[in-house]
Amino acid sequence: MNASCEDSLTNAPAERTAADRAAAAAPLAAEPPRAAAQGSSLDHWLLSRLRSFLGNPPAQFAISGGARVGPEEPLAQVTFASRATLASILADPWLRFGDAYSEGAVVIDGDLVRLLETVYRAGGMGGRPASFWRRAFTALRRPHPNTLADSRDNIHHHYDIGNQFYALWLGSTMAYTCAYYPTPDATLDEAQVAKMDHVCRKLRLQSGESVVEAGCGWGTLALHMARHYGVRVRAFNISHEQIAYARGRAAREGLAGRVEYVEEDYRNIGGRYDAFVSVGMLEHVGLKNYATLGHVVQRCLRGGGRGLIHSIGRNRPARLQPWIEKRIFPGAYPPSLAEMAPIFEPGNFSILDVENLRLHYAQTLRHWFARYEGASERVRGMFDEKFVRMWRLYLAGSVAAFTTGTLQLFQVVFAPAQNNDIAWTRAHLYTR
Repeated sequence: MNASCEDSLTNAPAERTAADRAAAAAPLAAEPPRAAAQGSSLDHWLLSRLRSFLGNPPAQFAISGGARVGPEEPLAQVTFASRATLASILADPWLRFGDAYSEGAVVIDGDLVRLLETVYRAGGMGGRPASFWRRAFTALRRPHPNTLADSRDNIHHHYDIGNQFYALWLGSTMAYTCAYYPTPDATLDEAQVAKMDHVCRKLRLQSGESVVEAGCGWGTLALHMARHYGVRVRAFNISHEQIAYARGRAAREGLAGRVEYVEEDYRNIGGRYDAFVSVGMLEHVGLKNYATLGHVVQRCLRGGGRGLIHSIGRNRPARLQPWIEKRIFPGAYPPSLAEMAPIFEPGNFSILDVENLRLHYAQTLRHWFARYEGASERVRGMFDEKFVRMWRLYLAGSVAAFTTGTLQLFQVVFAPAQNNDIAWTRAHLYTR
């Protein structure tokens, strides 16, 4: 899914976190047998331990110029720069594998997405029940908080790295959320437009209504709602780069009078509206703030209103993969459906519809990944090789997470309990 990297043991940082110290003191497995003390035997043992932890994928693991384990005709070859690199990863694979790959200390020859899919399916990298050490690392690694100040820093880390970067691979819509593919061969842009129509139909928007959007990205959905459904929109976002882009686009397209972009946190939304929509923001809210979000919706939604929340999620509660939370998406958390309850229950909202678009997000990510790879030289020119590799791993891993069911994509439609002006069937979703 969503990813700046610490060095491996070959180039340790000056200051180490509590998790790093625990990892160094408590490697993944017990010490190797004494008979494995010689270099090649020790290397073979270390490679075997990591491959086993990852679920024994059909890949060959090797130390550069040295030992190797795995099938003779592998799906991919994973080469570690040195024994120190491998030992570092074994100490804390959930974080340091991604770091080492980003630094170029791990090289993967073969289909990166397919390799990661086999790891997820085999239960590696966290798909299996948590070990004692993983529970310890989880306790030591506190996720980035989502207070008013911290949320702005978290969003800046991911979204304010340059509109030109995202424009290289998001497509013409600049929509950075799951698309909706009415047919498997739809293009990325077609699917993103179809997603916006799917959302608008679920909300049953009518000309003249008012809509509030929490977390508007680069502003595409707000413009679509105003242009094609005749509504007025107030869209909130704390990313300065995104708000500036959205305002400029609204002015160029003659919609500035119908769409207002507000550079402000969702907690400060004011006014009353006929519809509330949030696409791709809940992941950044944090579990502790769900009740606050629910109160905001209750405060701003009219009695006859409707709401929709679109979010990455999980089948059961679990923290985001540590490397992605630390390097790519600080403060992010994909909730289970049960964990979303504090948004709806205190305000007595009725949940009207839940749809899971998991495979649509996998397809979206395939398109993004292909476009990103095609633009990798330009990305390297904007940043550096480490950044290119870091985002390559993030996008490839996200494809694998959705194809294997590790992550889900939920769209939840809801309304105040007293609202009886709700759809009788789902026919409105597919006809207009």
